[in-house]
Amino acid sequence: MSEETWTIGRLLTWTSEYLASHGSDSPRLDAEVLLAHVRGCERIDLYTAFEELADESVKSAFRAMVKRRAEGTPVAYLVGQREFFSLPFRVTPDVLIPRPETEFVVLAMLDWAEKFSDTPSLRIADIGTGSGVLAVCAAHQLQHATVLAIDQSPSALAIAQENATTLGVAERICFLESDLFAQLESDRQFEIIVSNPPYIKTSEADALPRDVREHEPVAALFSGETGTEIIERLIHEAESRLMPGGGLICEISPQLKPRIEQVFADKPAWRNLRFRKDLAGLDRAFEVERADG
Repeated sequence: MSEETWTIGRLLTWTSEYLASHGSDSPRLDAEVLLAHVRGCERIDLYTAFEELADESVKSAFRAMVKRRAEGTPVAYLVGQREFFSLPFRVTPDVLIPRPETEFVVLAMLDWAEKFSDTPSLRIADIGTGSGVLAVCAAHQLQHATVLAIDQSPSALAIAQENATTLGVAERICFLESDLFAQLESDRQFEIIVSNPPYIKTSEADALPRDVREHEPVAALFSGETGTEIIERLIHEAESRLMPGGGLICEISPQLKPRIEQVFADKPAWRNLRFRKDLAGLDRAFEVERADG
């Protein structure tokens, strides 16, 4: 940016073009979110301030953020927040950035909760909680639920606990550092288990967007050569963790559907496997019921 007169509107126009030339998929949105963050206002307020001059402190802070965004740093990490299910969640590079697709796991969980509406205390486990979006949404939406949020990353658990506290549901969520259920008492069971596990094949790394590949936590992205290594472990361990009639809900890549069907084909402990589609009609999560006995 040269030392010319910069209005809010001109800053947005220039930055949108600049970010577009540096590979952003949503350059105008990125520019608005960053500028609103620097100014301490809502995005909509920018539209009534188009003709206002940007002061030097705003321009300096904005310039630094735009530079980092052009280098690939995700906007959510730059502003430290991402909205999910209409709630604001703090995010850092220690956790995945919440995505709209994961909201379909929340919707499936709420549908399953209807089955247990008469249960005085609905027990839910969120495996691989990350920033805590699934655990927090469970506690926020289901007043009769107690939630266990598990992650093997202590840094992620700290962010999840902060989000639970900020959003007023920490008293109904317990946090546990564990690799799946390894550190949990052997007789602990739940009515619902939800998870957004790592499910990207290691061979797909180069196909990921640069901001994902270079900035989001590797352990939360990649499962292994098939993409289902963690999911298959979860299915196996969840057999003894779900009450009969309980539900396991797990986000997946649409490409993994055939493998998931194959995994459940010879498992009599499970029944009623079905897939939940996202708004694009892609299979985004599976739901399966723990059989009786």
